[in-house]
Amino acid sequence: MEARGSSGISMKSLERVVSDKALKLGNSFPCQICVVGFLCGICLTSLFVAALTSIGTFELAAFSFSSFSPPCNSTSQIINMGADIDMKLKWKNKAEPEEENDDDQVNLLVSAWDNLLLNNEDYFKKLWMNKSDVPNAPHLENCEERTRARERLDTRLSNHTFPSWINGGDEDNYPLTRRVQREIWYHQHPLDCEDKSLKFLVADWETLPGFGIGAQIAGMTGLLAIAINENRVLVSNYYNRADHDGCKGSARGSWSCYFLPETSKECRKRAFEVMKKREAWERGTVTGKQNYSTKEIWSGHIPKRWGKPWSYMRPTTEINGTLLTSHRKMDRRWWRAQAVRYLMRFQTEYTCGLMNVARHAAFGKEAAEIVLSAGGWRKKKKRSEIEESVWSSHKPWIPRPMLSVHVRMGDKACEMRVAALEEYMRLADRIRERFPELNRIWLSTEMKEVVDRSKEYGQWRFYYTEVARQVGNNSMAEYEASLGREMSTNYPLVNFLIASEADFFVGALGSTWCFLIDGIRNTGGKVMSGFLSVNKDRFWRSGV
Repeated sequence: MEARGSSGISMKSLERVVSDKALKLGNSFPCQICVVGFLCGICLTSLFVAALTSIGTFELAAFSFSSFSPPCNSTSQIINMGADIDMKLKWKNKAEPEEENDDDQVNLLVSAWDNLLLNNEDYFKKLWMNKSDVPNAPHLENCEERTRARERLDTRLSNHTFPSWINGGDEDNYPLTRRVQREIWYHQHPLDCEDKSLKFLVADWETLPGFGIGAQIAGMTGLLAIAINENRVLVSNYYNRADHDGCKGSARGSWSCYFLPETSKECRKRAFEVMKKREAWERGTVTGKQNYSTKEIWSGHIPKRWGKPWSYMRPTTEINGTLLTSHRKMDRRWWRAQAVRYLMRFQTEYTCGLMNVARHAAFGKEAAEIVLSAGGWRKKKKRSEIEESVWSSHKPWIPRPMLSVHVRMGDKACEMRVAALEEYMRLADRIRERFPELNRIWLSTEMKEVVDRSKEYGQWRFYYTEVARQVGNNSMAEYEASLGREMSTNYPLVNFLIASEADFFVGALGSTWCFLIDGIRNTGGKVMSGFLSVNKDRFWRSGV
């Protein structure tokens, strides 16, 4: 899947640029430089034409989102932070217009980043350069390095402090977010998993036909609430959406393919040992999803150990031009936001790689322009202490300000009032009136007609994943089946995570997916960005 707006260059366009450059350099360079005789001129011309033509005719490995997964399980070589650039890559002819030269440089840098993501050794050999010579890509992460750091943080030691993953101040998040996240983590990571008094709730993710990713996540938030109320450690088991070839080894069929596990390896091992014993079930040491009713899972008691923080949540959601101050499900809205934030607190290396691919296809060209405008080809020094210890924790760059718009239509009409793209765009224009610098939209939708209609809004710059979209009102289950399990899981999760990072959000609260996006934003420092919705949750009708 490629993203519209700023995707990578095509093979043919780069090949044509390089070939034209080679021809021009072959014709002019010897005449300008070589004055030592006719024979030397011929020799030099031949050498330069041969060298550059070999580069120009090398076929760039195409960067495709068709599978929406990294080319290999490890992304250790996706990003090399070294940056001693070999100036032979800078094919600059002073006789040509500056703008044309700049475009060539941008295309070459985007191409180099493409091939870093693809781990294409041959590409760099053809250019006589090392991968470490490529300038830093601000929109990409070193996934192996970042994942190691996250795994260290997520491991409980006797003298270990809480690994914070909350952005912004307390006023930028739902009430008590930092405290709640800390206490959920400690609850899920007991110091001694062999403690005989420890109890577990082991549950598969929901697999009933018609359950989308949003419904599966919402169901698991209910089970987490039960586990906390009963003083059990929640251990999630089989996750059908991770049962595909992109998830390797023990991560296949597990939530841990995408995000770090909800509990420690030691507690998972202990729980799976205990659940094999009949007496453990009889004594209640371990329970499963079958021990609880549908009502208990989906609308059971919210943990009350933190009081009622939802009673003083600041109203920041607008529906029909009015701020939503209260409704019957305020407690569930607050809790699901906390639970989703915990379950998705740290991305795995696999998910990090997916995000790299998505950001590069969407924003790679813009990132290259920024790097080059700042003198990106200059030789750089070894990374300093502040780069290693402070700046390395910064999130990857995306163009800002960015508005995320999620348009839900299709079979959702049986559950909520669906709205056409025009209604979402009216809300987008409302935001732009207040923030006139806003002109970028990350559009996520399952409907082809929505993407087609977006082209009518020339005043906005749209980004979206290139994936086969739904035509008509077929069920979401049918649509996902047509994409295949890997694609139908990866691309929605990427859209979800980008939406969580966007500056503003427009969606439909009647959609569970939008409900969860709003929740993870409200526990990720985005409360004061607000949320404009085209409708309200279907369960709030009598309580708004």
